Amino acid sequence: MKTPALALLAALIASGCANLAPDHERPEPPVAAEWREAGVASAGLPADQIAWREFFTEPRLRSLIERALADNRDLRTAALDIERARAQYRIRGAERFPSIEAGAGQNAQRVPGDLSQSGQSTINRQYSADIGFTGFELDFFGRIRNLEQQALETFLATTEARRAAQISLVSEVAGTWLSLAADQERLAIARDTLSAQQESFDLTQRSFELGVASALDLNLVRSSLERARADAARYSALVAQGRNALTLVVGGEVPDELLPDGFTEERPTLAELPAGVPSIVLVRRPDILEAEYRLRAANANIGSARAALFPRISLTASAGTASSSLSGLFESGSRTWAFMPAVSIPIFSAGRLQSEVEVSRIDREIAVAQYEKAIQTAFREVADVLAERATLDERLDAQRALVDANSESFRLSEARYKGGVDSYLGVLDAQRQLYAAQLELVGVELADAASLVTLYKVLGGGWK
Repeated sequence: MKTPALALLAALIASGCANLAPDHERPEPPVAAEWREAGVASAGLPADQIAWREFFTEPRLRSLIERALADNRDLRTAALDIERARAQYRIRGAERFPSIEAGAGQNAQRVPGDLSQSGQSTINRQYSADIGFTGFELDFFGRIRNLEQQALETFLATTEARRAAQISLVSEVAGTWLSLAADQERLAIARDTLSAQQESFDLTQRSFELGVASALDLNLVRSSLERARADAARYSALVAQGRNALTLVVGGEVPDELLPDGFTEERPTLAELPAGVPSIVLVRRPDILEAEYRLRAANANIGSARAALFPRISLTASAGTASSSLSGLFESGSRTWAFMPAVSIPIFSAGRLQSEVEVSRIDREIAVAQYEKAIQTAFREVADVLAERATLDERLDAQRALVDANSESFRLSEARYKGGVDSYLGVLDAQRQLYAAQLELVGVELADAASLVTLYKVLGGGWK
């Protein structure tokens, strides 16, 4: 191509493009500025700035989370979605530049004698070698640039989706591990109760055989024994199911040394939230950021659809050599070039192009609604956890006091029975109440630990 043509092309490319996409404006969060329950006053770090290795202090749980982050299939799929979006972005970005190709060829044609001027058949050959580009669009109205921007925003959205998937996975591993620990604790309580009931049944049966205990006493003890045995079997099944659930979420077999051995006092710890934490912190959650990036992508789609209403200018150009003989292909005077600009102007499309613009606008409104719904959902999740945590300390104190009171009642009932003051019915009733209170205490302790994990999750913690 001659120098003036190259200069003209460079000037056209450098002249700038119009961008028909609307400017992005983040919608106002449709929620209150603060949560009703904001926790205790503290200068601690926000949850999304606390790495999960710092939040979870139990070494076995940390090891399991590391395994899950490496082996979980859902997280692996999210990572592959990022790679796919990145490749798609590169494809769109490449469309802004001409695709230059080089080629060489031969064209041979035999002309019969009755069609040639000499009356004899001839063979015509032509050799060529050239380099150039075909159909390169000058993006005056930003169609290609907005398609590239849409691909970029989609890529960024998938990156946030992967972070959100990691947050959910970390929380799920911790929640499953804690539930398994609670079921193991319940199983231990049920087995202890079963052992005690078995001893009571054996003693009562001997007393019955000696004529000291009645048949009613024996059947009451047997009833409590069978109930404890049924509970032990049920919690054994729950422990097995919990282990299966942990294996699934981790993505591989869980070694015995990484399993919990009961519900211990070692709990996950979370830096305390400052009082009156503003709800605007939710916009840092990965799922909220994902929704915002998809809103940006919808804006870019509007720009691309609008640009399709305007003329489209494309260029085809090539330069090279041509000769009737292969030896003369690169001789002086054999140079060739071609420059073919083309303009495509939409005149009639039966409303298709305008409808595509309207569709892109509706898609944007849908993206706005989804963004606002994501914020509302996140706000409710945090508010629910804070409301639960506001009463958990009181519930724990009350339940522990109830267990202590029932333990004392059971001790006194046993003493009165052995002293011949009361029947064994009072002992059984006290034991049932103690058993129920112990199981309920495990449930409240699980709720306390699980709420910490959930609060960490809903505030965006776990991606670091």
